[in-house]
Amino acid sequence: MSDTATVTTPPGADAPARRRPALSPSRASDFKQCPLLYRFRAVDRLPEAPTRAQLRGTLVHAVLERLFALPAAERVAPRAKELLAPTWTELSGDSPEWTELFAGGEPGETDKWLASAEKLLDSYFELEDPRRLEPEACELHVEIELGSGVLLRGYIDRVDVAPTGEIRVVDYKTGAAPREIGEAKALFQMKFYALVLWRLRGVVPRQLKLMYLTDGQSLAYTPDEAELVRFERTLEAIWQAILKAGKTGDFRPNKGRLCSWCDHQAHCPEFGGTPPEYPGWPEPDPGEETALDRAD
Repeated sequence: MSDTATVTTPPGADAPARRRPALSPSRASDFKQCPLLYRFRAVDRLPEAPTRAQLRGTLVHAVLERLFALPAAERVAPRAKELLAPTWTELSGDSPEWTELFAGGEPGETDKWLASAEKLLDSYFELEDPRRLEPEACELHVEIELGSGVLLRGYIDRVDVAPTGEIRVVDYKTGAAPREIGEAKALFQMKFYALVLWRLRGVVPRQLKLMYLTDGQSLAYTPDEAELVRFERTLEAIWQAILKAGKTGDFRPNKGRLCSWCDHQAHCPEFGGTPPEYPGWPEPDPGEETALDRAD
């Protein structure tokens, strides 16, 4: 097994380095759900309009990351809420199209939306006291090439390491997906991270913890080595299926309950649409996740 670092541009180079195609938890879930959705997102890169709920999730994730950068004594709810407005100003400045979701709305609509984010932060503080925690990392970028050649890549919300070396992977959930669907997808994501950390560090994480901030619930899961070996084979099979489809562009739709949330029905044959002409296997990187992916 080899730990593969992200390739960067050498000093003086004119063009950014090209990165190998990789598999992220979001894109792997896309392909499992619907191969055509994977193609639309990873190959065609069709635009998707974010929802206010997605933006709120992105904002809350960013605030929690900034909160843990503060001294422990300052990690209190009022301080977290103080971070909301400046963090939103920063995020929307980098992505000005996000503010268009509030254009033409009633006066004070953005303030009401920020207040709804405050409720998620209140829920977080009911679940744990961040003053008692010293995470090893927040928003940790991880990347590794498996022995089979599959390159895995993703971002972990938080990694806690106990003095005894036990690892806990924490993920904040703020999305509004139906629980039975969202929870299955979340566990897939967490097993992905557990596998990557195991292969990078040689230690199976002791706990995978999902924190649902909408309803103030948490879910803890303990993986084992045999389970992660099976999961590794699952990811390898998914990647081989992706590569096979990538050669010809034969990414078939899989109609299901989640279709009603899809932005791409106009291009989907299941809804009378026609996909764009297949552009060929993407370069440089169909495996990258966006901040909106990580805010589910």
